[in-house]
Amino acid sequence: MATIEATGQITLTPAAAEAVQNLLTQKNLPGHALRIFISGGGCSGYQHGMALEGNVRPEDTVYEYNGVKVVVDEVSIEYLHGTTIDYINDERGTGFKIDNPNTLPACGCGSPCDTTENTSDYRGADCGCNN
Repeated sequence: MATIEATGQITLTPAAAEAVQNLLTQKNLPGHALRIFISGGGCSGYQHGMALEGNVRPEDTVYEYNGVKVVVDEVSIEYLHGTTIDYINDERGTGFKIDNPNTLPACGCGSPCDTTENTSDYRGADCGCNN
């Protein structure tokens, strides 16, 4: 396991790093990291997940941003190239935002998307939305 200081693979913005630090402090979890992972499901065939992690495995890749460790397993790392994790606090809401250039846009209705008809315009895709 190697710790990589702020590379282009995965980026944690300063706002996200501060939010993670606040969570770790609130939950009294010193020495924990933010685990980012991919699981099955979602429009693009997978979905993102995040968890506070106290068990870093030897095969994990560890990044460090502003004192926050980000941990990624050996399978998920392949799907997360170029991903940026931000923390948003505005009129639309508060929470983490994951921007992964490797995923297709979601429909917004919760139904699976079939974007095979026209991948350049997702409004024409058959996603099961009633619009």
